[in-house]
Amino acid sequence: MNIGIDMMGGDFAPLEAVKGVQQYLSQYQHKLFCIGDETQLKQLFQEHGFSSPFLHIVHAPEVIGYHEHPTKALKEKPNSSISIGFKLLANGEIDAFLSAGNTGAMLVGSMFSIKPIPGILRPTIASLLPKLDGYTGILVDVGLNADCKPEQLNQFAILGNLYAKHILNIPNPKVALLNMGEEEGKGNALAQATYPLLKQNTALNFIGNVEGRDIFNLKADVIVCDGFTGNIVLKTAEAMYDAAVHQNLGNDSFFSRYHFENYGGIPILGVNKPVLIGHGISNAKAFKNLILLAEKMVESKFCDIITSNFANS
Repeated sequence: MNIGIDMMGGDFAPLEAVKGVQQYLSQYQHKLFCIGDETQLKQLFQEHGFSSPFLHIVHAPEVIGYHEHPTKALKEKPNSSISIGFKLLANGEIDAFLSAGNTGAMLVGSMFSIKPIPGILRPTIASLLPKLDGYTGILVDVGLNADCKPEQLNQFAILGNLYAKHILNIPNPKVALLNMGEEEGKGNALAQATYPLLKQNTALNFIGNVEGRDIFNLKADVIVCDGFTGNIVLKTAEAMYDAAVHQNLGNDSFFSRYHFENYGGIPILGVNKPVLIGHGISNAKAFKNLILLAEKMVESKFCDIITSNFANS
């Protein structure tokens, strides 16, 4: 297994990426392609006294900044760490690619270099939801598709359901539509048109609508919504965690599970190969966990599972 890492992406790159790679390779033995400025990376690994036969540095002299236009930057910076990462992934030299850098560039690269799986209307991104009693669920979409059609939400539900089954190991995920009320027929035009599609979808264990108060309880494992709504929910959850930390509750058994470093990042669901996006402020632990998530997606052949599912449908 070969995993590619954009070592130059993130507010604390490349130092925290280097430390994350060191933490990972001290426990696991898969080849990591560390893509970035070769001089900086070699110096940092040397300063930390770390070497490994599973560590391979790929020189990338350019970096795509956070505020650069994604499509323009990918075109004008072919030697950037993100551009080279997608080239390696497209050529089959690596099995997964991850970055905590420019999210837009990662999305554009996924769409035009790796491309969506046949049958997928729009790829999506999902976020893990810490739940009561130690359980974990998933919210999809959380920002990639602000405006959606019912058919797209139906596919997001399928993708979230597959992720819950094969990555979170939930045997029969309960799938729900986020709405302003539990009754069928509630909500705006999008929710009302999406409900019957989910209800008729025999591939899902659809339980109906859930409200905002159900997000963190055990009523549903997969909650589906448009990216506009999902992003607001996600940012509200982050604000709730910040408030908990401010009130010295950050080490609480429930609130501590909100820290992004515990999950590493989020995958782009619906593209042909594993592509993962980390938080811009990722630290070493976050990078390590992002690599572990990439490893799990490769080992489970998750993209092949999606491809097979949509081919059969």
